[in-house]
Amino acid sequence: MKALSPSLVVLAASCTLLGGCALIGSRPVPPPPVVKVAPPPPPPKPQLAAPIDTHKFVLAHPDDDVVGSVQITIARQQDTLLDIARRFNVGFNEIANANPGVDIWIPKAGTRVVVPTQFVLPAAPREGIVIDVAALRLFYYPRRKPGDPVTVYTYPIGIGKAGWNTPEGVTHVTLRVRNPTWRPSLALRRDHYKDTGVKYAAVVGPGPDNPLGKYEFRLGWPSYLIHGTNQPYGIGLRSSHGCVRLYPEDIEKLFQMVPVGTPVRVVNQPFLFGWRDRQLYLQTYPVLQDDRRDWRGEQKQLLTRLLSVRLRRDLKNEGDEIDWQAVAAIAAAPRGIPVPVTGPQADAGVTTVLATAPKVQNAIPVGADWDGSDDPSAVAGPAAKTPQQVLTDLEPGTPAPSGSAQPSAAQASSAPQAGTGQSGTGQAGTGQAGTGQASGEHAQAAQSAGAQATSDTSGT
Repeated sequence: MKALSPSLVVLAASCTLLGGCALIGSRPVPPPPVVKVAPPPPPPKPQLAAPIDTHKFVLAHPDDDVVGSVQITIARQQDTLLDIARRFNVGFNEIANANPGVDIWIPKAGTRVVVPTQFVLPAAPREGIVIDVAALRLFYYPRRKPGDPVTVYTYPIGIGKAGWNTPEGVTHVTLRVRNPTWRPSLALRRDHYKDTGVKYAAVVGPGPDNPLGKYEFRLGWPSYLIHGTNQPYGIGLRSSHGCVRLYPEDIEKLFQMVPVGTPVRVVNQPFLFGWRDRQLYLQTYPVLQDDRRDWRGEQKQLLTRLLSVRLRRDLKNEGDEIDWQAVAAIAAAPRGIPVPVTGPQADAGVTTVLATAPKVQNAIPVGADWDGSDDPSAVAGPAAKTPQQVLTDLEPGTPAPSGSAQPSAAQASSAPQAGTGQSGTGQAGTGQAGTGQASGEHAQAAQSAGAQATSDTSGT
């Protein structure tokens, strides 16, 4: 083996030293940074329209029959249908009938809720107070000057249970009382105790225990009143002993507007025809259990009689005929929603109406009577809102509305009651001038020592 020359040895040593220095002093080149690309933002949620206040309407034409608009909203966490009903100023049965299959007490967050805030006006003179017991709704037409448009206010109500019916006929307001004292008759107290096991006091002064609430109207029928309530969540039920009761906020507004002498007309119209946009609409409500008319066997004959001369004329002018198959379908499943029964939309029924209804926020509408809270001096405590309390208001044997469950006997006997009003057998249409005192076995609602009675139109 040949020895390396001195020059090659020196060159090899130099390369080794240089390579070692390079290894010792260098660092690995880092990889380029990874740039994370954010995912695209989700599309914005559609903004729901503001809810529509539907308790006051100015008619564009005196013969307009249909007012308001059906609305769709979304239930929130912990909402009941009764909460939504109160926000939108509708009653228990109205919200239940409009939403078949939806649980009244736990509709679940995100549930689509139909709010039935469109109304066919009753077939009655448009003056004073008109009460449709089948619709569980009151309409008030204030007096107007010649040439002024017709204005109507409407509110949900509670009425007399079976056996203590709210009478039909015509009477008038005889007295307005603020902070009334309630004196239920012996018959009423016995009936209430028999039903619930709870005793009413013989005299109940103003305050949260008074079923009359803070305001009452006495009528020419001495045994019956229009008044407020200390149990707001029972509005929209047949639960009183003959009187008509309203939400506390509604009776307060009505008290401000309605003078003594105002006519009061009570009708029973579960089927209402009305003209709108060159179409005939039909609004149907469940027939009251004590309505003696044969709405099933003689439906077409009875409904034909409801068509006024004006509606018949409008039909003739349009060359339209009523789709009686559509009428039968609507009547078989009353939801309290006006549906066209003439024209091209008659076959679609309620589906078309709901498809075009505005979707609105689940909130109290601007201009509503209610501000979202109750006066603790006039409304009973939290128990007034429980399902047991509301259903205990129903007369025994009455089927609960869709989505409800009847309370147990123990719950019924322990729940505070919202029974209201007067009772009795006073005949409709007598027109008797009332003194505010009931007679015989009827309930009495007398003015308390500190109450104020007024006959002017300024109200409170």
